[in-house]
Amino acid sequence: MHELSVIPRFFQDGGIFMYPIAAVLAVGVAIGIERWIYLSRVKFGSVRFWNEVVPLLSSGRIKEAAALTAKSTTAIGTIMNYGLARIHSARRRDDVEKAMEESLMEVMPRLEKRTHYIGTFANIATLLGLLGTIMGLIAAFSAVATANSAEKATLLSASISVAMNCTAFGLIVAITLVLVHAFLQTKTTELVDSLEMASVKFLNLVTEGRSEPVTQ
Repeated sequence: MHELSVIPRFFQDGGIFMYPIAAVLAVGVAIGIERWIYLSRVKFGSVRFWNEVVPLLSSGRIKEAAALTAKSTTAIGTIMNYGLARIHSARRRDDVEKAMEESLMEVMPRLEKRTHYIGTFANIATLLGLLGTIMGLIAAFSAVATANSAEKATLLSASISVAMNCTAFGLIVAITLVLVHAFLQTKTTELVDSLEMASVKFLNLVTEGRSEPVTQ
């Protein structure tokens, strides 16, 4: 029971700045969860769509594959749709590749959306913790100035201990958000790399399956 009361007491003793730090944590974690769900959906959706369209491309059914990609809302479907739209008019393989690179540049901002905010919130949490500690120390020294000599040491040590709670909480939140940010950046990078690899495989399948191959 004593252990359960430590966290609420720690929060209450930190002062008013504990509330904005907690708000930063809540918003940062909410963004992190939303981004993780979105990136996971993009990954699984792209894998599922890739498994559907590859048999069509391997058997040379380009028109059926084009109809499938035109309806797709997945990231890899969008990239393939750009490539298939350009392939009939392209004279070189590079033309198709550039079209797919353009589509990847349109997809990437959606993958990276809001992730950078988490790093910013980590910095804000640290600064709020320091600000709360400084304001707490100012209040502590002001209170000590009017206290009795016998009470000054006890009052000052207790006030400093309370003020440091704000810094500790700010650092805890900042470390948490930094880890979340690093995890999402790694997941995004891996997803972009997989899309680029899939684009190359798709381009090879399409260009090799044409009756008149695109020249290098």
